[in-house]
Amino acid sequence: MSDEPGVKRAAAQASGNRPRLLYVEDDREIAAMVVEVLSESYEVDHVTEGDAAVRRALGQRYDVMVVDRRLPGFDGIDLVRAARRARITTPILLLTALDAPRDRVGGLDAGANDYLVKPFDFDELLARLRALRRGFRAEGTRRYVGEWLYVPESQALYSPTGSRATLTATENALMELLTDSPEHVFTREEILAAVFRGGETAGSVDTYVHFIRRKTAKEVIETVRARGYRAGTA
Repeated sequence: MSDEPGVKRAAAQASGNRPRLLYVEDDREIAAMVVEVLSESYEVDHVTEGDAAVRRALGQRYDVMVVDRRLPGFDGIDLVRAARRARITTPILLLTALDAPRDRVGGLDAGANDYLVKPFDFDELLARLRALRRGFRAEGTRRYVGEWLYVPESQALYSPTGSRATLTATENALMELLTDSPEHVFTREEILAAVFRGGETAGSVDTYVHFIRRKTAKEVIETVRARGYRAGTA
C-alpha cells in the first residue's frame, strides 16, 4: 500500500511484533532524528500535517501517538480534539515548546494523555511512551455507550471530546450491569438486587442514575417508561 502525501513509513528494519506509533511533526530535521530513535522500538509512521494524521489514525490501529504542539494550519491541540471527537482512544503524547502551565493544561484538557517539553531527552521520551502504553493496556475492556467510552476497570466514562468522568464504586457497578446487557431493560428491583447491598429502596436507583447523568450526559442511561433503565444508545 502506498503512503498518502505527507506520510513517511520508517520501516527499514523488520517490524516483527513491534508496537505501532504515529508521529506528527512538520520540522523534517527534528523528525528525522526522532524517527531514527523511535524506530529502534516502534514501527513508526511519520506524518507532517494534522489533517493527514487524523485520517491515518482513523484508518490504522496505533498503540500510541506523538504529536507536536505547533503544526501549520492545524494546531496539535486541534488534532487531539479532532481525534477524540472521532472516538480515537489511542494514548497521545503532546510535544511542546510552551512550558507555561496554561499551555500544558490546555493540551491535557483537549484530550492528550501526557506532554513533554522541548528540548527533551530521548530516554525520557521512550520512558513516557512505555508508561502510556502500560496504562492503556491496563484499562482493559472498553465499551461504547452512545458516543461515550466506558472503561469499567478504570471506573471512568470518557466524553466524545476525551474528558473523563470518574465514577464511584456504586455508580460503576450500575454502569457495568447496564452495559453487560445493553439491550436489556433492567427494572429497579433487578438493579437493587445486583448493585446494592440491601436496605436501599427503588428511589436509590433513581438517585444513582441521576448522579451518573450529572457527571456525564442524560443519554448515557436511557429511561424506559414504566419498565426501568438500560444503557444509552443515542
